Amino acid sequence: MSIYKRGDVYWYKFMWKGELVRESSKQGNDKVARQMEAAHRTSLAKGEVGIRDKKTAPKFSAFCQQRLEPWAKSSFEKSIPNNWLWYRAGIRSLLGYKSLANAKLDAIGNELAAEFASHRLTEGLEVSTANSALRVLRRALRLAEQWGVLEAAPAISLLPGERHRERVVTLDEEAKYLDAAPEPLKSIATVLADTGLRPDECYRLRWENITWTNGTNGTLLVTYGKTLGGAGQYNNVAYVASSDFNLYAVNMNGGKLIWRYVSGAPIVRPPRRYQ
Repeated sequence: MSIYKRGDVYWYKFMWKGELVRESSKQGNDKVARQMEAAHRTSLAKGEVGIRDKKTAPKFSAFCQQRLEPWAKSSFEKSIPNNWLWYRAGIRSLLGYKSLANAKLDAIGNELAAEFASHRLTEGLEVSTANSALRVLRRALRLAEQWGVLEAAPAISLLPGERHRERVVTLDEEAKYLDAAPEPLKSIATVLADTGLRPDECYRLRWENITWTNGTNGTLLVTYGKTLGGAGQYNNVAYVASSDFNLYAVNMNGGKLIWRYVSGAPIVRPPRRYQ
């Protein structure tokens, strides 16, 4: 080790892998200067073998408020509103449990997640509701790992017993629904039933995406899909050329959106009483 005094403070210098390292200790005590030189050498050695000092993990609440929620809002609020609402609801639910909100990211594991889920069930909520928040937690921890905030994201298990609501609507039920539904909901429901499109995919349709073959049937091109397999061409588009349907076509941004209310407002989702 080599230290020397320059003015009132000690400096240290040494060779590392053929290069001269020279730093000021900013100390007037030679013993402290030697300790700082040793610490500098140790830090370089750790880096040489891939050892890194462990970062201090932030609290989960701070990470959500400063990183996760702003990211989710900027990513989905305009493009995929339902995704933004899902993240926001999940974050609020997670932060409502103080033991989780005050925990540091690296202290969160499957045990704490299970405690949170159990707490939600004691509040009278369904398993599916608790699992929805757990999915947000799992996504948050994986993003923390991806962003370098967390070294490794723990595995978060979902609760068993989630109820999956699957039911096939009969032709008679479909006919009754369409008879009772007002426009434009009737036309939208017809397209959803005939093509299997998701609501968001249907609402984004434009007239230029539809190709007619005989005036009443044709194909439509979906340019936006929830999944990679959602976008593409769909066949057997029927009834779309009805007069009621055409009432809701208006010009917008140089193109023609299909679904608009008579007032001109864009359709985001059907009225809740018809869902």
